[in-house]
Amino acid sequence: MLEVKQVSKLYENQRGVHNIDFSMTRGEIVGFLGPNGAGKTTTMRMITGYLNPTRGSIAIDGLPMADHPKKARQKIGYLPETPPLYPEMSITSYLKFIADLRDIPVREQKTRIGEVIERLGLQGRERQIIRSLSKGYKQRIGLAQAILHGPDLLVLDEPTSGLDPKQIIEIRALIRELGENHTVLLSTHILPEINALCNRVLIIHQGRIVLDGQPDQLANSLNDTFEVSLEVKGDRDTILTELRGTPGVTAVRELNDAPESALAAGIKTEDTAVEAAGGAEDALVDGLGSDARSGDTEPSQLAAADSTGTVKVVVESADRQDIREAVFYRLAEKRLPILSMKKESLSLEDIFLKLTTDERLDGNEAADGGQTQAGETSGSAESAADRGGDSHA
Repeated sequence: MLEVKQVSKLYENQRGVHNIDFSMTRGEIVGFLGPNGAGKTTTMRMITGYLNPTRGSIAIDGLPMADHPKKARQKIGYLPETPPLYPEMSITSYLKFIADLRDIPVREQKTRIGEVIERLGLQGRERQIIRSLSKGYKQRIGLAQAILHGPDLLVLDEPTSGLDPKQIIEIRALIRELGENHTVLLSTHILPEINALCNRVLIIHQGRIVLDGQPDQLANSLNDTFEVSLEVKGDRDTILTELRGTPGVTAVRELNDAPESALAAGIKTEDTAVEAAGGAEDALVDGLGSDARSGDTEPSQLAAADSTGTVKVVVESADRQDIREAVFYRLAEKRLPILSMKKESLSLEDIFLKLTTDERLDGNEAADGGQTQAGETSGSAESAADRGGDSHA
């Protein structure tokens, strides 16, 4: 449905996009991610025909955008980040205007407009002037104009921006429905939205595609190690020794976020605070809570529970070797109960930060005076970081 082949957009003195190359098939919902200035909006505007690439080609359903721009655009629905609305028009008159622009036959316009008004939850507001609507409703009208002509490809730039939680759920459901018969390219800064909607992710950084894959497979492809978090009951030194001696384990990292039990820490804090006021004994009782005051829990029982102890660690293996079974049998043999075991994996947020934080590249740009390829001029490292194709599209 969409083919983007070696597309570049170069600007004088600013970073553009370089050799963007990807394709999409019918029925895909693809998330398009990248930091501000990475080239997302520039790429989307070239796909929709608002910008011409410096080099490369874009085809919509086999139609080259450069050779058949009008026919190619007829197959595209586009919702830019700021919806293209006329605030003095009513909803119905605006959609009628869009229908005329899209060459929708007059005999079909009333039916089409009625369908999108119903799908976008705009019933009862058809005659309302657009300027009087909330941002959420304006976003809905922008989406309505994008789908009015039944396009094969939908390009949506931040489609849920400004919507309340209920509206976000409704728009996401609509996008999923549209994705069954349409191809959807979705740009968003809401990373959970990618997991909720998309069956594929593209990440762009500094004008280049740095990742293309399915969300549930990204963590495994980027992880060089296999990590398991554990909570184990028993003596700390014994647990650490046994884990480090387990075949396949290359590192054991103890989590020291809670060296004492929460209750013991609370007692200690309370005790110190009141000691200065001369009431340490009363503070200890208060720290134990109502159960201790009523006699349900003895201080000796609390001390015994704390002395039992649990250890929280992250165990790591090389070459993505699954070590869970080996760890389980090793600790079971030593009668060290595992209270919890969880395989750790990168979240989409972790993946995004890992791929879009390239200190080495930024350092090279600073050393070279900010020079980039394809005739872009030099500049300081700070200006290189601030430059972006999106703001110049």
